[in-house]
Amino acid sequence: MELRDSFDRKIDYIRLSVTEMCNLRCIYCVPGGREKTSRCSLPEKMPEFGKMLSFLHVARKYGLKKVRITGGEPLLRKDIVHLVREIKAIGIEDLSLTTNGQLLPFFAAGLKKAGLDRVNISLDSLDARRYMEITRGGSLPRALRAVRVAKEVFWPAPVKINMVPIKGINGSEIPGFARLTLENSFHVRFIELMPVGGSSFFFEGLRLTAQEAKEAIKASMGGGQKLLPLGRSGSSDNYMFPGAKGVVGFISPISGHFCDSCNRLRITAAGKIRPCLFSSREEDLSKASTEEEMEQLLLSSVLSKEKGSLLEKKVRFDSMQQVGG
Repeated sequence: MELRDSFDRKIDYIRLSVTEMCNLRCIYCVPGGREKTSRCSLPEKMPEFGKMLSFLHVARKYGLKKVRITGGEPLLRKDIVHLVREIKAIGIEDLSLTTNGQLLPFFAAGLKKAGLDRVNISLDSLDARRYMEITRGGSLPRALRAVRVAKEVFWPAPVKINMVPIKGINGSEIPGFARLTLENSFHVRFIELMPVGGSSFFFEGLRLTAQEAKEAIKASMGGGQKLLPLGRSGSSDNYMFPGAKGVVGFISPISGHFCDSCNRLRITAAGKIRPCLFSSREEDLSKASTEEEMEQLLLSSVLSKEKGSLLEKKVRFDSMQQVGG
């Protein structure tokens, strides 16, 4: 069986947030500068995780192939290796995890053994001071060590590096990040700044579009190497330099909606099913107590997916941590 929504899009991917807690407070994720960051005080068991697993079992019967574990910072969970093992055992073909990398070297080998296929590492600057300012306290050496460890542990799967370019802050680093793909098998993806919280002026004024990022790379090459198109993979529009080992990707949820190819659902750390990141509609997983009820929640969530972007409806949330961004 397979799931298709009202617009005949095949739904086979779930982004699963396993915690809202994070050890960093990145300026684009928590724009208000939240002061409290629970680094250690996390419960051993996440509420309703058993139901989340049961839901994934049901979704697997309908063709679920891909799960990405998100947060917050998922590696803050003391039982993260166990959770990966349980999810992989369902029969998920592609199981990945997004992390800021600060703790990854301590978990990488265990995660790989448990069945994790690959990782995405958030890395927004190659300058130590700038990185600390963007993340409000993160360590660039730790993040770079995480990239090196991930490259070794998860080989041959490529390490995906997520970079959010921001005007006047780290936008000048776009070409340098792109050049990382020349000698490394990294997938460097430039992700447009998205509106979070009430500070919409912050995002509108500082956003660099995917097209602007491409032009910055082109200008830096001085008429030399050009990016060759590889096509779209998921939400990423991919390119490669001739002879390069890696891939340069552009994710443009604002300037170039990719809703027509959306194949995902989201589950928040609170156990709410969202058909879209910016949807105000949620299905409460805690209300399902049987497999049949979970099946109805799954079908309802899929059929409630809208055709196009919901950004114009001005749906906002305090931080990306709340929705597993």
